[in-house]
Amino acid sequence: MSKEKVTISKAFKEYVWPRKGIIFIGLILIVISRLASLVLPLKSKELIDDIIPNKDMDGLISLIIFVSVAILISAITSFALIRLLSVEAQYLISKLRAKVQKHVLSLPISYFDNNNSGALVSRIMTDVAGVRNLIGTGLVQLFGGTITAIISLFLLINISPKMTLFVLAPVGVFAVIALKAFSYIRPIFKKRGKINAEISGRLTESLGGVRIIKGFNAEEQENLTFELGVERLYLNVKKTLTATALITSSSAFLLGLASVGIMGIGGSMIIDGTLTIGDFLAFTLLLGFMIAPIVQMSNIGSQLTEAFAGLDRTEELLNLKPEDNPLVRTVKIKSIHGDIKFDDVSFSYLEGKEVVHNINFEARKGTVTALVGSSGSGKSTIAGLVASFITPESGTITIDGQNLSKVSLSSYRSQLGVVLQDDFLFDGSIRENILFPRPNATEEQLQSSIKAAYVNEFTDKFEDGLDTLIGERGVKLSGGQRQRIAIARAILADPKILILDEATSNLDNESEALIQKSLSELMKGRTTIVIAHRLSTIRKANQILVIEEGKIAERGQHDDLIAAKGRYYDLFTYQSRI
Repeated sequence: MSKEKVTISKAFKEYVWPRKGIIFIGLILIVISRLASLVLPLKSKELIDDIIPNKDMDGLISLIIFVSVAILISAITSFALIRLLSVEAQYLISKLRAKVQKHVLSLPISYFDNNNSGALVSRIMTDVAGVRNLIGTGLVQLFGGTITAIISLFLLINISPKMTLFVLAPVGVFAVIALKAFSYIRPIFKKRGKINAEISGRLTESLGGVRIIKGFNAEEQENLTFELGVERLYLNVKKTLTATALITSSSAFLLGLASVGIMGIGGSMIIDGTLTIGDFLAFTLLLGFMIAPIVQMSNIGSQLTEAFAGLDRTEELLNLKPEDNPLVRTVKIKSIHGDIKFDDVSFSYLEGKEVVHNINFEARKGTVTALVGSSGSGKSTIAGLVASFITPESGTITIDGQNLSKVSLSSYRSQLGVVLQDDFLFDGSIRENILFPRPNATEEQLQSSIKAAYVNEFTDKFEDGLDTLIGERGVKLSGGQRQRIAIARAILADPKILILDEATSNLDNESEALIQKSLSELMKGRTTIVIAHRLSTIRKANQILVIEEGKIAERGQHDDLIAAKGRYYDLFTYQSRI
């Protein structure tokens, strides 16, 4: 993972400059707002020094009207500014979330094997949210505050250079403290994002596995795990709060000292007659206009620091290489014939620990290749290689003579059908789950796949039929019902290559008999890779590969392997006795 930080220039180029039009309007609005807000302190001098001593009622009315209009303009422009930039910031967040989610789904299966899904959800939803401070009112307020402070500074110098110089000393000290604090808290904010992701990930797992937690009476230990997580988050937040409190308190102290000094210097100058009361009042009010943005900048700086920390973590995700790299996978297959060949293929999940070794076999179009063997022998790994979920470390897999590692995954997988062992279903209706691979399929195609997988055997008994909601991961259905929906989904996809990983593992004998008939129809004309523990289901396979310890121990058809009385014979006769 890239550890490169998102720099100010890079963030400006990627997120600010493309929205220069809206931000420019925002800058104009904030300049108008800040200039209008300066009318009150400037007119205060006129009120004290001219209008009140001369008892000028007409001048007083004109001044009140003028100041009121300025305040109204300031309020309207402030509203327009917040409305414009806050909406644009939320739009950017939504687009950035979609971009990150799209990129995450493009990553290889190995990434998901090594990262908690709940943590990824947190990174997609939470890390990008800080960008609102970059595009929203935060950055523009920082700019507007700077303008206000500069204008106020010149006005202060015009009233009294002596008092202004006295103010600048503590302001300079405060600026140094603030910069040091922001550089300290950025990595803390970044770490907070990681802790947040870990807590969210564990919480997601806990809620998903609530039956296991309750079944083992493990609520207390899950509660403790979560409490430890939020304790880590609290300690992290405490560090940032300490730093921001230091900034806030130091600003209050230093600027308070400046105010005390102004009282002394200003008071002595009024006594000497070198400063009018109106000048002193205007200076005091303008001082507030110069100091307020500086104090506000400390809060905005903290928000921007948090934004950059989130963008750092987002950038780490976006820098990961997608599995379907168009620079590497340049071959696009329009129509798959269906010939698969493994040539001396080896693969390992951990470096130096191969799971499959030197696998060689061919699966011709329309044939059924069955993989059998003991648990952990490498059957599912071979199926994963065929599905291109993983890529061989050595050797080649070809599809119709094309090296699969060079083939565009989208063009290949659009003609691939998969029924996995965990028969994953989405929270929604039965209809939505079956239509998943082909959302635009006709009702006739849908009904055909439903009948072929005998889904109607149980949906006809449901009050809502195909529109029955099945709950998260299909929790409201039996294992056999979930499996039949998964098979119907594969039938509807109408693939050229079919992978069945324990496709009948969750079925009772009656359901299995029904499914075997539908699978026989499904497999006609398709290259099929079958993994099955129930060896009775693969008697008619064109070839059976017996996988043991990652190698092909035996190969052949059912009758030949039985006659050989080797490992397959042992497995088959053992199952027959059960």
